Amino acid sequence: MLCSRHVLPRPFLKWAGGKARLIGALLAHMPPRFNTYYEAFVGNGALFFHLYRERRLRRAVLADQNAELIDTYRAIRDQADEVIRLLAEYPYDRAFYEQLREKDPWALSLAERAARMIYLNKTGYNGLYRVNRQGKFNVPFGRYRSPKYLDEANLRAVAQALADVELRCAPFDAALVDAAAGDWAYLDPPYVPRSRTSCFTAYYPGGFTLRDHERLRDLCLALVGRGVAVTLSNADVPAVHLLYDHPVFTRHVVRVRRSISAARKGRAEVSELIITAFPPASSA
Repeated sequence: MLCSRHVLPRPFLKWAGGKARLIGALLAHMPPRFNTYYEAFVGNGALFFHLYRERRLRRAVLADQNAELIDTYRAIRDQADEVIRLLAEYPYDRAFYEQLREKDPWALSLAERAARMIYLNKTGYNGLYRVNRQGKFNVPFGRYRSPKYLDEANLRAVAQALADVELRCAPFDAALVDAAAGDWAYLDPPYVPRSRTSCFTAYYPGGFTLRDHERLRDLCLALVGRGVAVTLSNADVPAVHLLYDHPVFTRHVVRVRRSISAARKGRAEVSELIITAFPPASSA
């Protein structure tokens, strides 16, 4: 994967639980070598873009169950000119925001759907992506002086970074079905909540349950059995420690500052877990 010498791509969306502040710790717990890089909960792709900028990628498969998100990646990869043209026409205005929010994204073209996603993400309250039980985006209008929802240079750099990437709209098990010996999978599921008020699982209707976390743990065991290196991030809470209390896994507690909460007290440094499981040939 060749990296642009001019503008280097960075995440183009705000995302709850984004990994920008965890990059250093993740790099410290990655396999020293790997073939295909898999990411099954891509979110805003912070780790992918960092690896791309550092020229560490040969091939990448990025996936998420959020169909609007994956379509946004596809549109930037394949129709960047049209996405940029649309964003250039969008005013920063509450009435326009609410009108665009009410539109059915599946009645729009691919480029229109992506432009809507980027605009709502950059101008909505606190950069949240949240849907109700009917799958309808329901974040209120934000208050910014001049939100940068049109960043043409970065969008074009992102398009270049994604040019040879395979994008999959799929649940995590289907996203990793062809991962093979020598590959590396990074898994960043919606975190097990620290409290009843801190759960950000509403990226798609139905959320992400404890049973889903158990299925993910079982998949990690199966991947390592196939020779795939696995790195996973989650909350540093007893339920996650219990899930990954297995000889295959190594649990690393790291400190990270989180800023998704609108309240100042919600932006404090917290502990998180990075869990690794590497086949012998992938061990550092």
